[in-house]
Amino acid sequence: MNICVFCSAADLDDRYTAPAREFAELIGKGGHTLVWGGSDIGLMKVMADGVQEHGGRLVGISVEFLAAKARENADEMVIAKDLAERKAQLLARADAVVIMVGGTGTLDEATEILELKKHGLHIKPVVLLNAAGFYDGLKQQFQRMEEEGFLPRPLSELVFFAENGAEAMTYLESV
Repeated sequence: MNICVFCSAADLDDRYTAPAREFAELIGKGGHTLVWGGSDIGLMKVMADGVQEHGGRLVGISVEFLAAKARENADEMVIAKDLAERKAQLLARADAVVIMVGGTGTLDEATEILELKKHGLHIKPVVLLNAAGFYDGLKQQFQRMEEEGFLPRPLSELVFFAENGAEAMTYLESV
């Protein structure tokens, strides 16, 4: 399975890197491919290192203005012209999407993927990996959107909230 992971390029502490290492190990040991933003820094590097160490493949989709930070030993590296093209290629190459902790770029990717799914423009499973309760507030907001009629589909059809990598992988392997 090609698993697209959206996550931060920032260096983060263990409450975020430990779940990333756990999930990366599951991807690698499962013989899956990590499709990710391609950077060799921060949480993106943690994920890529873990997947490679455990036998998985790496497909990076970087962007021209970040190409200098792209991982050199990925199995495949694509350099997109802009962020919109990057997001489209990430989704096109993925069988499933996992959203890990991140900043505004990750949030942008997450909301676009969910908006596309809401409108039926893809049917790929989407998991929000809520490491250390990072997305508790966003989960609450999504629940409010559902309760107050802002979502045309049940929230459970759009995204699965996982508390750890094992729960995320179990879900992905079941759908």
